Amino acid sequence: MASIRALVLNCTLKRSPAPSSAEALGREVLDALAEQGVAGDLVRVVDQDVRFGVSVDEGDGDGWPAIRSRLMAAQILVIATPIWLGQPSAVCKMVLERLDAELSETDAEGRLLTYGKVAGVAVVGNEDGAHHTIAEVQQALNEVGFTCPAAGATYWVGEALHTTDYLDARPKPDTTGRATQALALNSAHLARLLTEQPYPPPDTRGASVGPSREPA
Repeated sequence: MASIRALVLNCTLKRSPAPSSAEALGREVLDALAEQGVAGDLVRVVDQDVRFGVSVDEGDGDGWPAIRSRLMAAQILVIATPIWLGQPSAVCKMVLERLDAELSETDAEGRLLTYGKVAGVAVVGNEDGAHHTIAEVQQALNEVGFTCPAAGATYWVGEALHTTDYLDARPKPDTTGRATQALALNSAHLARLLTEQPYPPPDTRGASVGPSREPA
């Protein structure tokens, strides 16, 4: 059986050691993945001094290359983000923008380096917007080469306009727990399948491996 690793990127706006509901759910995903034989770890992106940009390395002490190295060593990526104003966090959007650079990175056979990697999403918030946030993140990840599994997201949202966070939710909702288990089960299964049987190289007649990009 193929050895699979996972990386969770916590896209909270809060620097450590502030508590983070996105981190709590992200670690629950890691626990569920461990039950599937998948080892993994979590990075709080805001602690790593990641620069804005759309390249693999923006220089000047950019923290993204170190994160990218860990991402490339993993077969499963999970984006854990809070909801702000009904949308993914600004840190999450920055991560997606940095992943845009992968459209220019290919292997010896012309495949994106992200081909064969599986992507999941974990969302928390005390306002509406979970499905919208999942849709935005999954679409972006798929566009830059990741494969999203069936039931590839888990989320929790508290009552709108209230202040209860996922960290404080007691008891933990069974619906979120079941979604987390499904995300882990299907992600591990799909990652092993893609490791054992990678996507074919692009059509030699000139087909593109991904969407084209105009200079921003």
